[in-house]
Amino acid sequence: MKVHIITLGCSKNTVDSETLAGHLTANHMELADSVEDADTLVINTCGFIDTAKEESVNMILEAAQLRKDGSLRQLVVAGCLSERYGDDLRKEIPEVDHFFGTEAYEQIIKAISPDLKYSLLGDRILSTPQHYAYLKISEGCDNPCSFCAIPIMRGTHRSTPIETVVKNAQNLVSQGVKEIVLVAQDLTYYGLDIYDKRRLADLLMALSDESGAEWIRCMYAYPAKFPHDILPVIRDRKNICNYLDMPLQHASTNVLKNMRRGITRKTTEELLDAIRQQVPDITLRSTFIIGYPSETESDVDELVEFLEQQQLDRVGVFKYSQEDDTYAYILGDPIPDDVKDARVQRVMDLQGSISLAKNLAKVGTRQRVLIEEDLNGEYRGRTEADAPEVDNDVYIRSNTTLSPGSFVNVVIDDAAEFDLFGQVQ
Repeated sequence: MKVHIITLGCSKNTVDSETLAGHLTANHMELADSVEDADTLVINTCGFIDTAKEESVNMILEAAQLRKDGSLRQLVVAGCLSERYGDDLRKEIPEVDHFFGTEAYEQIIKAISPDLKYSLLGDRILSTPQHYAYLKISEGCDNPCSFCAIPIMRGTHRSTPIETVVKNAQNLVSQGVKEIVLVAQDLTYYGLDIYDKRRLADLLMALSDESGAEWIRCMYAYPAKFPHDILPVIRDRKNICNYLDMPLQHASTNVLKNMRRGITRKTTEELLDAIRQQVPDITLRSTFIIGYPSETESDVDELVEFLEQQQLDRVGVFKYSQEDDTYAYILGDPIPDDVKDARVQRVMDLQGSISLAKNLAKVGTRQRVLIEEDLNGEYRGRTEADAPEVDNDVYIRSNTTLSPGSFVNVVIDDAAEFDLFGQVQ
């Protein structure tokens, strides 16, 4: 039995697919490198926003044609889109043999090969380059954001105990992982459900002391009720990156209130000030939603003003997507797509100029860089200030051969909006 897995969406889905791959191999199934080589295809879908849902549906339809033609023996659809719309998809795409929700590892294996005895044995099979891996510390979310369907798809927040997270991290490091990227729907809620208090700081200290990872990176920190005790840990531990990803979603208090974010522009600014005071050289990444139903041009002006003042290091932007069964659904989607596009472009043009200025300021500096890949004599890597897949790259010249996963010191001699260039020293 040869199984190929296609993963769509975020890094949390990547972890789920890697976990499933480990269970499949533990049950004596072979992982195929491509759909063409597979008997069975598993599509791990995303249902976060319209574009992600469209990508997932298109992928299912393409695979359904292969199943209809006999090129596939079985087609399995899992993940967020299937969790939410499984009944509808089952009616519309009968070529799919099985639909499952999120984290349905046992059910998937039993469906693919009913004769096999399911076992939880088996490590994750990494789909990322060997030198970095995502580590999910919790599942689900308890926040009431009006635009978000994640609690519908993923359920309420469920933390993984500290000792289990540390053991998982140690296992990854034993496989050659140098950088562990901590992910969750809400990183900063960690521990509240099982320890009756937020314990992200304790988890970070345990990982710093016991995992063996050279870089530990924090992604998806919710700003409301932010646990300030993580800041000295980030600052003082050498193997914890001075980096924080914190999706703010907007800067206008009016929009934030309608989004049910539990925070205002003023408290957001106070939080950013506190973070920078505690960790002066921290890299701050955030994402924002443009085109929320109540958003006005004045709100966009306020967001632009906020970004000009705060000079965030990394910024991503999503266009608002109306999601079934969310609080905001009844508001409709009144802002035309071309207006959203113009607003997104305005924000990203500003952020491009901010990023260029910050990158130019690094010219002449010496940066520690993790090598990602060999590009025929030139190398691509990342600094501590850059998360994999979403942030800046460093393009490196070297007189000696460099190996992916190695750390080198690079003197930066040029910069672009989202790239740095340098020479190994």
